[in-house]
Amino acid sequence: MRRMILIFLGKPGSGKGTQTVRVAEKLKIPTISMGEILRGIEKESTPLAKEIKSHIDKGNLVPDDLVLQLLDERLKKPDCRKGYILDGFPRTVNQAEMFGGKIDRVLYIDVLDETIIDRLSSRRECPSCRAIFNVITNPPKKEGICDNCGAKLIIRKDDNPETVKNRLKVYNEQTKPLIDYYTKKSLLVKVNGEKAISDIFNSIMAIFKK
Repeated sequence: MRRMILIFLGKPGSGKGTQTVRVAEKLKIPTISMGEILRGIEKESTPLAKEIKSHIDKGNLVPDDLVLQLLDERLKKPDCRKGYILDGFPRTVNQAEMFGGKIDRVLYIDVLDETIIDRLSSRRECPSCRAIFNVITNPPKKEGICDNCGAKLIIRKDDNPETVKNRLKVYNEQTKPLIDYYTKKSLLVKVNGEKAISDIFNSIMAIFKK
């Protein structure tokens, strides 16, 4: 299979993370999560890591040029030779323009705001292994208990309805313009994210067969 570079876009709670994991496993390429990279920076002591941590510690956004440097380091690793999926990057049109590169597809998981609010208020997370469940669409086998490690599931603070509405507002202001940006470049494909998880996955895989 030829090298494939994909970007996944979607509102918080759209199921984007679930689909990137499934697609990555199927295509045998890694998912590059900028959020995970930034969280992992705490363990590093390189000059770049120290500079990024100084911004995070002050509560400031990490400047785009530093984010790009961090991403560039990750993409040089051997597991990216056959391609990769970007999750959580780019977040803005400026980041997209700075990244450039050869992109095969930008997949946008399209979900209504009302659905997002319902989903996230029903989401439960395992504080131990970080597994995600949903009491409506993907409930644990035993109510309130993680299927994987048996820990008691929790409701994240950022999943209450008012916080979710604010997160959607930030998304619409900062990230939504990327939809127009990649549409103009004929790279964006919308996927109906209102369907069941397996149906969304099948829709995504069908895109690659065309």
